[in-house]
Amino acid sequence: MKNSYDVLVIGAGPAGSIAAKTAAEKGLDVLLIEKRQEIGDPVRCAEGVNKEYLKKHVEIDKQWICADLKGSRIYAPDGTKIEMAEEIAGGEVGYVLERKVFDRALAEHAAKAGAEVRVKTRATGLIIEDDFVRGARLMHLGKEYDVRAKIVIGADGVESKVGRWAGIDTSLKPVDIETCSQYLVAGADINQEHCEFYIGSEIAPGGYIWIFPKGDGKANIGIGILGSKMGKFKPRPVDYLNAFLEKKFPDASIVEMVFGGVPVSGSIAKTSTNGLMLVGDAARQSDPITGGGILNAMDAGKIAGEAAYAAISAEDVSLEKLGEVYEKPWRATTGHAIDLSLIVKNCFINLTDEDLNSLAHSLEGIKFERMSLLDLLHALFKANKKLLWDLRVLFKDVAKEVVKSKM
Repeated sequence: MKNSYDVLVIGAGPAGSIAAKTAAEKGLDVLLIEKRQEIGDPVRCAEGVNKEYLKKHVEIDKQWICADLKGSRIYAPDGTKIEMAEEIAGGEVGYVLERKVFDRALAEHAAKAGAEVRVKTRATGLIIEDDFVRGARLMHLGKEYDVRAKIVIGADGVESKVGRWAGIDTSLKPVDIETCSQYLVAGADINQEHCEFYIGSEIAPGGYIWIFPKGDGKANIGIGILGSKMGKFKPRPVDYLNAFLEKKFPDASIVEMVFGGVPVSGSIAKTSTNGLMLVGDAARQSDPITGGGILNAMDAGKIAGEAAYAAISAEDVSLEKLGEVYEKPWRATTGHAIDLSLIVKNCFINLTDEDLNSLAHSLEGIKFERMSLLDLLHALFKANKKLLWDLRVLFKDVAKEVVKSKM
């Protein structure tokens, strides 16, 4: 490990690895570090991702595909089923990945592009001089290193320490985070062509239960519950998950379990400062509705890698420059979608089970493979007129896109 690089990326998840790969492809000298000894382990994700969006970033390798889905099924509190084809089922439906293999492959891509990759290496603080981030203090196999860099990219996950060290508030309130529990189960009769989502206050208050098939009778079955819906004398997410599993798959064997939190707050107010950018969960770039963040992280990572090249080439890594080449581009694309999702999330968490059942009934029998988002919104509004007002910004935005596409 050298003592100086153009770019130091802290965290080798999808955001960090894509940022490192992009910057290295531009000819920059890049160091990518990961605090764990194995990239991608433990998995903290349902592992679903849209096929077409994924193909924009990587060539698909069957080694890290567990299941190829046809669509999704959503179950209302009263059991009413809504089935959606893959094309409109959202950013988490398409392939189910093996993240332990996928994340490692992305880091390998970064290494092939020229980035140096170090595992079991953690950042213990930033080097800050004249109000600029100039690198970080690292710990690797018991030894401490001061590694300088023209730009540091923080991809260190929820409530990013890198961001906090740089003076960015990355803390989360309970209402801004889904507390999650997930089991990898085997030996169960699980549909392998569709992912399933279960909603309702009895089953998952302020969140949902998911089932993502992984082939050979296996599946990720998990739950996310909004932090504000939890309390000292209320059931924990794992309690709801156990009750669901006992009822639906009593004979399933749990072969792995993971716990964690997912930001569903929308992005933080500031994702860059002098000499530093935040990407992925560190920048809260996950979808506020689903909590999914793989594709958003990869999109932001690519923009950050390109921004690092632009700023270093201009010999200007100031907040103003990074705002121009990173902050504005990602907010205009991924950020815009996140803002709209936040509007929907804030609306739907206030709906009662009766409201959700009514919405589901209004959508029964509709051929979703032929339905546009605008048509979907119309159908929902018929069932609940209040949604027309609550989601007016989303409705206008979708209508605008429809008009654009016809011009």
